[in-house]
Amino acid sequence: MTIGVMLVDDQQFLRLGLRMVLEPEPGIEVLGEADDGTTALPMAAALKPDVVLMDVRMPTMDGITATERILAGAPRARVIILTTFDLDEYVFAGLRAGASGFLLKDAPPDVLLAAIRTVHGGDAVLAPTVTRRLLERFGSVMPGTQGAQRREEVLNCLTERERDVFLIMAAGRSNQEIAAQLFLSEGTVKVHVGHVLAKLGLRDRVQAVVLAYETGVVVPGAHELSTREQNG
Repeated sequence: MTIGVMLVDDQQFLRLGLRMVLEPEPGIEVLGEADDGTTALPMAAALKPDVVLMDVRMPTMDGITATERILAGAPRARVIILTTFDLDEYVFAGLRAGASGFLLKDAPPDVLLAAIRTVHGGDAVLAPTVTRRLLERFGSVMPGTQGAQRREEVLNCLTERERDVFLIMAAGRSNQEIAAQLFLSEGTVKVHVGHVLAKLGLRDRVQAVVLAYETGVVVPGAHELSTREQNG
């Protein structure tokens, strides 16, 4: 299966560089390029890309707004935010808008290609350690909880074991770490993660982390809570 990719960046040379990396790669096709978010919206609707590589700072419409609007019309698409070290403050906003992860603009070609295939497969490109680092850094600027009612709605739709998995996943732990902590096989954890995402209507584990912090299931800086604390 060929993965259709769309490039959205106001820098022509960067788009050219991305195209040079992607076009020779078997199984990946560059469907089109846009130089700002406004141009990207109708292009995405017409081309129906599987993966969008999205810049953050662009004229007319920024990448965060474009991500949210593209995914509103094409929920099966996946967006990878492209950023630089000095733009990290935009990453969390991009994830909240529905992006499946982020890459630095100077990421090596093999990392870029692997990220595209990873998000196309339904997972996120954020490593658990990166997820934790982002949450620690931006916890102080996250919106407050949506109240006890929303928190209970989230927890009550999950089984006890799924709540255990959700809580540890929200701390940015990998499936292997979750399995070790709960004394389960990685295969069983993978099934539970899938159930959690499906029940909560989330596209990947990064959105699960965001939801956990937004609803107050966990709080910034608190990586581990017991099930009793969740329900208390």
